[in-house]
Amino acid sequence: MATTIAPVTARPPSTPRKTRPDLKDRRRQRWGWLFVAPFAVVFLAFLILPLLYAFQMSLMTSTLATGTNFVWFDNYAKAFTDPIFLGGLLRVGRFALIMIPAQMLVALAAALVLDNLSTWASKFSRLLIFVPYAIPVVIGALMWGFLYSPRFGPAGDLFGLLGLDSPDFLAQGSIFASLVNIVTWQWAGYYMIIIYAALRGIDPGIYEAAVLDGASGLQIALRVKVPMIASSMVMVLIFALIGTLQFFTEPQVLRAVAQGAIPVSYTPNMYAYSLAFSYSQFNYASAISFALGIVVFIGSYFFLFLTRKQSGLK
Repeated sequence: MATTIAPVTARPPSTPRKTRPDLKDRRRQRWGWLFVAPFAVVFLAFLILPLLYAFQMSLMTSTLATGTNFVWFDNYAKAFTDPIFLGGLLRVGRFALIMIPAQMLVALAAALVLDNLSTWASKFSRLLIFVPYAIPVVIGALMWGFLYSPRFGPAGDLFGLLGLDSPDFLAQGSIFASLVNIVTWQWAGYYMIIIYAALRGIDPGIYEAAVLDGASGLQIALRVKVPMIASSMVMVLIFALIGTLQFFTEPQVLRAVAQGAIPVSYTPNMYAYSLAFSYSQFNYASAISFALGIVVFIGSYFFLFLTRKQSGLK
């Protein structure tokens, strides 16, 4: 009698059971979202929604004759062919070419000097250099306006002691250099702190190896320290570039005491402010603001692309 053996069928592989997330993890996530929610609400209400509203306004035009109409990107085409807007861009470009290197040189020199100090004077000096950044920009501009004033400032007395006439720092021919001095004084301390923090993160053993190789202090500073903080330097340059292209507060405050040396269209931001609050051209002012934002974005991206090796971006 022959016996038949039933074929053995392979069992399907058992799928691992999905473990349910722990209740504690869920509670932690809920508490995390709860803590983030106030910031998210403020961020949405005071940044995202106003930007969307301003962008919508930039696509429209409003006149008494025709009312409010969508013109799409006509305002942007007008902005990039507006000689006043383009002149302001060229002016802030000149500021960037002079002011950013001045800020970087002052901040880098101060950071390199403070990095070599290990006494109590180092902490005091860092605080002293950083203090101008802690002063509000409006107050700093008003203070410099008083110092620059040929009638009320101390410059007349100081030059009078030397038997010289006090120069007019607020004249049309010297206001450019005066603004460069103000912004350099205001921001060099902030950039110095960033560079100094990067220097303190370098392994001291590298300096010891450089000394054993016979490198001098200047060679260590220029050939060891500066190349090793290239990424931080690029970040500082990006901050300075963005801030310079958005130049507004200092010339706007000094405009009241500069006696016509600073027109209302001195910078693109001042031009947009004047269009909105002096001539009620809110739609075109919004387009000017977003056009400046486009220029800032393109300029920052182009600079990051050129310095991608130094910044570590590839």
